[in-house]
Amino acid sequence: MITKQDKNKSRQKRHTRVRGKLSGTAERPRLNVFRSNTNIYAQIIDDVKGVTLVSASSLKETGTKTEQATKVGAAVAKAAKAAKIGEVVFDRGGYLYHGRVEALAEAAREAGLKF
Repeated sequence: MITKQDKNKSRQKRHTRVRGKLSGTAERPRLNVFRSNTNIYAQIIDDVKGVTLVSASSLKETGTKTEQATKVGAAVAKAAKAAKIGEVVFDRGGYLYHGRVEALAEAAREAGLKF
């Protein structure tokens, strides 16, 4: 039987492997996604400086989890546009590109973020 701890450990290994290959720069920062059981968080990070430029979360959002993810994607894209960020590298955090992660990414794309 696969436990939650094993699933998270596998996700963290996938995330570490992917992070070895992609990195955010000042011209093209990294859009990182973290998904908990109840909420979803998105950050735009400049890895060269080690600074979070923009962030958004579903802590104050209402609706289903997928609707919350859509709102977070739109919010992070809007904040990125305000910070003059137009293009990012998408880091799905080891999660499958499906469900809430996909909803966040599609909403960010629709709001004008390119990746």
